[in-house]
Amino acid sequence: MTDPVALTAALIRCPSVTPHEGGALRLLEQLLSEAGFECRRVDRGRVSNLFARWGAKGHPRSFGFNGHTDVVPVGEAKAWSRDPFGGEIAGGEIWGRGAADMKSGVAAFVAAAVDFVRETPPEGAVILTITGDEEGDAEDGTRALLDWMAAEGERMDVCVVGEPTCPEVMGQMMKIGRRGSLTARLTATGVQGHAAYPERARNPVHALAALVHRLAEARLDEGTDHFEPSTLAVVSFDVGNEASNVIPGAARALLNIRFNDRHTGASLTGWLRAEAAAVAAATGVGIEVAVKVSGEAFLTPPGPLSDLVARAVEAETGVRPALSTSGGTSDARFVREHCPVVEFGLVGPTMHKADERVKVDHIRQLAAIYRRMLALYFAG
Repeated sequence: MTDPVALTAALIRCPSVTPHEGGALRLLEQLLSEAGFECRRVDRGRVSNLFARWGAKGHPRSFGFNGHTDVVPVGEAKAWSRDPFGGEIAGGEIWGRGAADMKSGVAAFVAAAVDFVRETPPEGAVILTITGDEEGDAEDGTRALLDWMAAEGERMDVCVVGEPTCPEVMGQMMKIGRRGSLTARLTATGVQGHAAYPERARNPVHALAALVHRLAEARLDEGTDHFEPSTLAVVSFDVGNEASNVIPGAARALLNIRFNDRHTGASLTGWLRAEAAAVAAATGVGIEVAVKVSGEAFLTPPGPLSDLVARAVEAETGVRPALSTSGGTSDARFVREHCPVVEFGLVGPTMHKADERVKVDHIRQLAAIYRRMLALYFAG
C-alpha cells in the first residue's frame, strides 16, 4: 500500500514556493510512472506542471483530479516552532508549509489512485493534473494543463479538486461552486491647489470618497439558491499627501468584489464605470476604473458527481457533507470549463499560517475517501 502520510512528508520537504518546482513534481512523476501512469510535463513560462494518465487516452469514463504542489512563502521563520520544510510528525499531526494546502490532498489522491489501479484495474482512465502555479498568478498552471489537454485530445469526464474544504470536522463540507472575484483600481484626477482656496482647485479626494461611499453602501443582491449575497470591500484609499495646506491632484482606491451567479465580471465592470461616471459628472473630477477579474462565479448543480462524492465521504466518515460555494477562488474555476467539478479535501484551519499542519489520521482518511470515489465511479 502507498503511504499517503509518508508521501505528504516527502512533498513538504520539497521547497516548492511559487513558482519554484522544488522537486515535488519530479517526485510524483517517478512514483506515478512506476505505477503505470503515462506522465507528461506541461511546463509553460516559469511554471512546472504535471499531467498523468492511467488507462486509454480519450476514454469516455475518465475520473480526474486537480491539485497543486506550490505553496505560499514561509513568512517569518521565527514564527514557526518547527522546520517549515521538515515534514515532521508530532502530536499526531504533520507539520510544514503545504501540509494543509495542499500537499496532503495531492498525496492522498496519488496514494489512492496508485493502489486502486494496481489492485482493481478499472475499465477507463484515471487522470491527474498537478500544477505549480495555483498560489501565484495562475496563468500558466491549470490553464496551461487544460490548454495542452485540448490540443492533445485528452479529456476528463468529471474532476475532483483536492483543496481543503472542511471548516472543523472531516467530511463536513464539499464545494460545488465558487464566487467570482473582481479587483478594481479607482484613480481620481483633479486639479491641485492651496487648501485655503478650495474654489481654485478640484479636489479628487472628495470625489473619490463620495464614490467609495456610494459603492460601499450599495446592496448588490440578496443572494441566490446556492450563493450568499455578493460583497464589496474597499481595501485601500491612498492620497500620498503629507502637506496639510495642499489639495492633491490625484487620489486612488482599491476594492474587491466577491460575487455570486447573479453577476459576471463584465456586468460588474459596467456598473462600476457607470457609478464612477456619475460622480465624475457631478464633481468635475476625472475618474478611471481599471478592473481585473480573477474568476467568474460558477456552480456545478447538485447531481451525479456531488452525490458520488457525498456517498464516499459519508461511507468513510459517517458525515454527510454540506454543499457549499463559500471561500475564495480555486483552480476549479478553470476546470469547470472542461468538465463537471467539485472540491473535497481536508480540514484546513492552519493553511497559509505559521505552524501549518494537519492530522495524520485525516490524511489516511482522505486517501480512503478518494479511493472509494474511484471505486464508486468505475462501478457505474
